Amino acid sequence: MEKAPAHIASLEKDLRHISGLIKQKGREMLDQYPITPPQFIALQWLLEQGDMTIGELSNKMYLACSTTTDLVDRMEKNELVERVRDDKDRRVVRIHLLQKGEEIIHEVIGKRQAYLQHVLHHFSFEQVEKLNELLSLLHGEMLSFDTEERKEQQKK
Repeated sequence: MEKAPAHIASLEKDLRHISGLIKQKGREMLDQYPITPPQFIALQWLLEQGDMTIGELSNKMYLACSTTTDLVDRMEKNELVERVRDDKDRRVVRIHLLQKGEEIIHEVIGKRQAYLQHVLHHFSFEQVEKLNELLSLLHGEMLSFDTEERKEQQKK
């Protein structure tokens, strides 16, 4: 395998370290709430995408359906989500985000945004805008690459 140029290696290292710091800070924030990091991720998906089946949520989280079922069972017990039968097809059960779950997500995201705002306080408005623009561009490219890679794998 060919070695990456120094600037790519440095970028990968910085992104990896930033990701680790965000994950660690996020876990510290979650300690104040009755949810685990995987539950937080599941609640975020439900907030962003709306009601989902266990299979859909499993795919988003890259988890086995049995693992997601256990996760949803615990969230349902804590009144964060509920299972709801689909109106069009009674065989389909969707996971619905309840108010308590939504409130926790909004609180945690608010704290995460406040943390980021604090970290970026020495950055100019223009620097923050440029950082956001470049990260959005990188995110889009990564999504496109992943989509193309999945299509290629399906052809095999």
